[in-house]
Amino acid sequence: MLSRSSIIFVCFGMLARAATVTYDFNITWVTANPDGVFIRPVMGINGQGPIPYITATVGDRVVVNVLNQLGNASTSLHFHGLYMNGTSHMDGPVGVTQCSIPPGITFTYNFTVDQPGTYWYHSHEPGQYPDGLRGPMIITDPNSPYRGSYDEERILTISDWYHEQFPTMVKKFISVSNPTGAEPVPKAALFNDTQNLTTLVQPGKTYMFRIINMGAFASQYFWIEGHNMQIVEVDGIYTQEAAADMIYLTAAQRYSVLVTTKNDTSANFAYVASMDEDLFDKAPRSLNPNVTGWLVYDSSANLPKPALLDAFEPFDDFTLVPTDGEPLLPDPDYYVPLTVLMMNLGDGANYASFNSIPYTMPKVPTLYSALTTGEEANNPAIYGTNSNAFVLEKNQIVDIIVNNNDPGKHPFHLHGHNFQAIVRSDDDAGNYIGNETFPTIPMRRDTFMVRPNGNIVLRFRADNPDKSPPFPPSIPPLS
Repeated sequence: MLSRSSIIFVCFGMLARAATVTYDFNITWVTANPDGVFIRPVMGINGQGPIPYITATVGDRVVVNVLNQLGNASTSLHFHGLYMNGTSHMDGPVGVTQCSIPPGITFTYNFTVDQPGTYWYHSHEPGQYPDGLRGPMIITDPNSPYRGSYDEERILTISDWYHEQFPTMVKKFISVSNPTGAEPVPKAALFNDTQNLTTLVQPGKTYMFRIINMGAFASQYFWIEGHNMQIVEVDGIYTQEAAADMIYLTAAQRYSVLVTTKNDTSANFAYVASMDEDLFDKAPRSLNPNVTGWLVYDSSANLPKPALLDAFEPFDDFTLVPTDGEPLLPDPDYYVPLTVLMMNLGDGANYASFNSIPYTMPKVPTLYSALTTGEEANNPAIYGTNSNAFVLEKNQIVDIIVNNNDPGKHPFHLHGHNFQAIVRSDDDAGNYIGNETFPTIPMRRDTFMVRPNGNIVLRFRADNPDKSPPFPPSIPPLS
């Protein structure tokens, strides 16, 4: 049993380890040529593109001072996968937790990170991050269950890349001239925002690769030739080690894998990401869906071409088991049914919708309405008919039932929480009918893929209520 003096010592010791990590970000336009084919403007930070990594340790306060000097565009930053407990006004989605940051205006994000893992940060102004405003965010953990299991870390981002700037493409995508809603096909795939990436390794060592799909659209298959991967984390959730020859990452998903290198330096080995072409209505013949990098044991040796595959057979992430052993949450108090549908509206364009409601951004950010309307904050109607709001009570167990009535695969992400994936159907299974047996220890993550014409059930506890003050000083006023 600790004495009072021991308790005080432990508390001060914990405080001493926490730090304030400050980043000063000046967001501007820069030029880049990631695929080596086409030079174009991209969004950079401090004159740099790709943009800097954000790193911190569990318990740290992170302060990001943003100056928007784009000149012709408003922006924001979202820290994808962080729950923002008690600081949801720092989450970043425009129209939800804040107004846009206009050109010439500063905004300070200030929050404490209390969760370890592999994350990323990106603009949450609609249709903007594919133009370059996206980068890794790594939260290290002194108490990781895998501390001591590897020698070094490597960060590996995967992304799709377009030559046309995204605002122009979005106008073409949601247009009467595109009535089927065919998504624009990327021009290339990238590793760490480039191609032909080399990763120096030493023999007989174990590396933890933090792999992040920062893409706009394309899911990616990933594998390393001649090496096995041991999955140890997905979306910030530690998992029991699981051997995988190949993994599949939807846009926004993250994996950490352990890779033990060979004991000789006689050859180098390719690693490959391949875009899931099932997502494309029609891919041009000129498209190379693959991007190749290499584990380099010997920089003077050849960089081999990857072998051709007969089929993609990725690891099934539904089988992962979290190391904390969190059991299935109790039966739900509340159900959120969401039917995914692509639909043509009166203007002839094709829109994505939940429950036949295409999202329309409210003029007043949702959080502002919640903080300033008193009892009316419990009325979903005040958030706007086309915001499709559901009002939850603190600590309710909630089941989100996603029925994908579309022949395409769709990633689904939840802000502020991770979720237990308790049901996932096969392709073409139709809507959820409620007769499945749930796992006793479900896998958890914050981004999950819903299969074509299939369904998924995601369970979580609504334990992250907003504690933000009304209109924090760092939030730009409504125009």
